[in-house]
Parts: sequence; C-alpha cells; structure tokens
Amino acid sequence: MNESYLIAAGTAVWLGILTSISPCPLTTNITAISFIGRKFDRPGYVLYSGLLYTLGRTLTYIALGYLILASTMGIPDLSFFLQKNINKILGPLLFITGLFLVGIIKFNPSGIGFGQKFQGRIEKLGLSGALVLGILFALSFCPVSAALFFGSLIPIALERQSSIIIPALYGFGTALPVVAFSVFIALGTRFVALAFDKLGAFEKWARRITGIIFILAGIYLIWIYILGWPSPI
Repeated sequence: MNESYLIAAGTAVWLGILTSISPCPLTTNITAISFIGRKFDRPGYVLYSGLLYTLGRTLTYIALGYLILASTMGIPDLSFFLQKNINKILGPLLFITGLFLVGIIKFNPSGIGFGQKFQGRIEKLGLSGALVLGILFALSFCPVSAALFFGSLIPIALERQSSIIIPALYGFGTALPVVAFSVFIALGTRFVALAFDKLGAFEKWARRITGIIFILAGIYLIWIYILGWPSPI
C-alpha cells in the first residue's frame, strides 16, 4: 500500500469523524448513544450494540460507494471523462464543502425523527435494532454530511478506484463516537458527560480548520486546473 493511498485512507477516516461530530449527524449519533446505552446494566449488550451500529453505518456507505463507483466506472466515456477531469471537478466541490464547514453557507441541522413509536419498533428487534439504526442514520443525509460524502469522499474513492475500502473507512469514522461512548458506558466510566462537552468544543474547531483547508485546496485546484494559471507555490 503506497503513501498516497494511506493519505487517502486517513482522509476518509477523518471525513467520517468530521461528519459524525457535525451538528446534524451528531444529533443522530447522540440519539444512537442514548438508545444503545439504555441497557447500561448489561455492558456486553451495550458494546455489541455499538459494534452493530458501526457495522450498519459502514455497510451502508460501502453499498452507496460501490453502486456509485460501479455505475460510473461501468460507463467507459463517463469514467474516462471523470478520471481526466477529476481535479477540475474536485476544486469547486472542495471549495463549496469548505463554505458549508466554516458556516458561510448556512443550513438547518435537523436529524431523523426518533419518536416513541419508532423507538418501540427498534427495541423489538433486540441487538439487531442497533444494526438497523446504523443503516437508517447513515441514510439520513443533511447538507454537511451530503457534501462530505458525495463532494469529498466519492471523488477520493473514484480517484483511488476504491469502491469498498475508502467508503468503509468513512463509515467507520462516522460511527467512531458511538463506539467510543459504548466502550465508556460498558466500562462504567464517569467521564461520559464530560466527553460530550469536550466533543462539542472539538467539533467547532475541527470543522472550521478542515473547512479552511478545503477552501484553500479548492482555490488551488481551480487556480491550476480550471483557470490554467501557474502554481503560486
């Protein structure tokens, strides 16, 4: 595995983590933590639920990534066009995603509903309910998560021609907070509430720093590959 692939893999995990702590997905993850942690008196159950939730999210993103990339690569003309012009496409996508992340483009963060009726249906599924929850929450895209997945991750997966590993790493990243808190709850740690507070502060700065990096990277790619100007670096 070469260095560029490792960078792409690390980026996929980071995009997943950034997705998981962004306002809208964070709401669904907190909901998942509350659902999974309700049986705190059964540590093994909590831990297995967290892992199944992670599996549900990961499998969903693998399926989406595979379908998108397989359909794209299955059309030779489209595949050739994208591979030839990936940097021209990636520049504006990174720039727009960065605008979302720093808050210049506003959005209304609303998560998927989790009413009593829905909760009752999930609870009836037992452990497999966590798996279903992971799948449903992975599909509940909001502007930031959609921008990160379709605008940033898919181009990376397309460039690396990785329809499984890159989306899987992203899926794991999106569920990482739930896995962490499941472990904390299973261990009976007292720092869960404190960790929630720290997560909010971390999200604020991580999102803004990543947004600025995306904007700068987008401007650079637009400068070089669309405008055709010489590299300023």
